[in-house]
Amino acid sequence: MVDRYGRTIDYMRISITDRCNLRCIYCMPEEGIECIPHNEILAYEEILRVVRAAAANGISKIKITGGEPLVRKNASELIRQIKQVEGILEVTLTTNGVLFKEQGAGLVAAGLDGVNFSLDTQDASNFQRITRVDAYRDVLASIEYSLQLGIKTKINCVPIQPYDYADLAELAGFAKKYPIDVRFIELMPIGLGLQYEPVKSEYILEQLTREYGEPKVSPVIHGNGPAHYYDFPGFKGSIGFISPISNIFCENCNRIRLTASGTLKLCLCNNRSLELKPLIRGGISDEQLSEVIRNAIYDKPLEHHLGGPDDDTTETKKMVQIGG
Repeated sequence: MVDRYGRTIDYMRISITDRCNLRCIYCMPEEGIECIPHNEILAYEEILRVVRAAAANGISKIKITGGEPLVRKNASELIRQIKQVEGILEVTLTTNGVLFKEQGAGLVAAGLDGVNFSLDTQDASNFQRITRVDAYRDVLASIEYSLQLGIKTKINCVPIQPYDYADLAELAGFAKKYPIDVRFIELMPIGLGLQYEPVKSEYILEQLTREYGEPKVSPVIHGNGPAHYYDFPGFKGSIGFISPISNIFCENCNRIRLTASGTLKLCLCNNRSLELKPLIRGGISDEQLSEVIRNAIYDKPLEHHLGGPDDDTTETKKMVQIGG
């Protein structure tokens, strides 16, 4: 579907839980958050109703997120059912990787097309400092298992100041050794992210060029998002950059988001949204739900205003509550 600004909106990120088994310092307080009661989180059948209505309006690609999506039971069954929805071409998952090794085979059997692992460091002690959990080896084992399963595998890194450049270079080395895309994402000033200074993509690219040689812009389409990819000499994978601060890409945004509590977010950084749960539980028909989603997509905001004059529209919830 095309919105009022001429953008094709074909991608929806679905958070299936606000719970997480890590406590990343830029995402969640050490003590955690007050989680949504289970009866207030959308049931899988309710999520499927939204997916069917969204697919009828041109959404063809789904990303399952959290919190940490794999802490919710039977995530593979949800993926299996989403893959059966007419019009859905691709279902992928973003995960911190702690539970992926034990669930990966079932997820792939259900039809999972790809997985993004969140990993901000190659150093086990630094991993524990960032996540407040000693689970680095579990995540590494999950990444290796994903490669064994043969599905499309990516690593997402959100570097923050201060950081160890050598550590980031080593993390980028995953793409040299394996057919993995490693993506560096500028930290968004949302929730706890306001306390930290992001690392600009341009600087990381300069440092990686010194380390690995002059890259070329990748000619391959790597995914559904706004990342810019580069191919470095001798690398089996590519290096990507998502730069929402230094290179705003709102004019090419193709996505909407569904939170675990049933809020349809039209922009990650904008608090403008639509509450679908009361409609779903109030007896709205499939046709009416489809129309509501169609109208919302058409009115998707042109852009966010992080730090701008309309900053009162900026999202204030913690990232784990939004779905990322």
